[in-house]
Amino acid sequence: MSTPYYQDDLVTLYLGDCRKITEWTAADVLLTDPPYGIDYNTGAQRESLPTSIAGDKDTTVRDAALEMWGPTKPALVFGTWRVQRPLLTKSLLVWDTKGALGMGDLRIPWKPAHQEIYVLGDGPWKGVRSTDVLVCPPIQATAKNGRLHIHQKPVPLLAELAEATRGVIADPFCGSGSTAVAARMLGRKCITVETDEATAEIAAMRLTRETSSGLDFGGAA
Repeated sequence: MSTPYYQDDLVTLYLGDCRKITEWTAADVLLTDPPYGIDYNTGAQRESLPTSIAGDKDTTVRDAALEMWGPTKPALVFGTWRVQRPLLTKSLLVWDTKGALGMGDLRIPWKPAHQEIYVLGDGPWKGVRSTDVLVCPPIQATAKNGRLHIHQKPVPLLAELAEATRGVIADPFCGSGSTAVAARMLGRKCITVETDEATAEIAAMRLTRETSSGLDFGGAA
């Protein structure tokens, strides 16, 4: 059994490789933003943010985590059309970022304004039936409360996704802890794993502040 890096009444965070730490697989639903497999390298000039993330050379880490999770348990997984979608994807949600996702390919007249979220597993899902387009502005790198992680997702979006699920939430790619923050806001238990210690420390500090004040101090990822 692994020793938690951070733990409170709702959130448990483990430090290490999610392929070796298995506690997260006992959760009821997977809500995660894994390495996409696009070898992303940001041009942002912020010394506090790394320019890339581990495991993003291909989809090996993502696919290994999904295999550990299993084919029938419910999962919501962020991704991109630029690589092969996870096997057994049952549906696709579109995150409309309201036009705020960078410049994209300058040779064409359209800039990127959406990301994909894959629906896997058998549920059960809950909530009022709605469309498969979710509108939410992203966390801007240069904003006053800018990104804590280069792939950071907004807490309101994660909370909206989590509200369509039941039970304990798993996020084996914790990043700066936004899924855990969203879970805590909803009074839900969450089991997370982060491989990078500096990033795990950011998540733990963020969760500590959020626990003591009841406020959300950042975006997501």
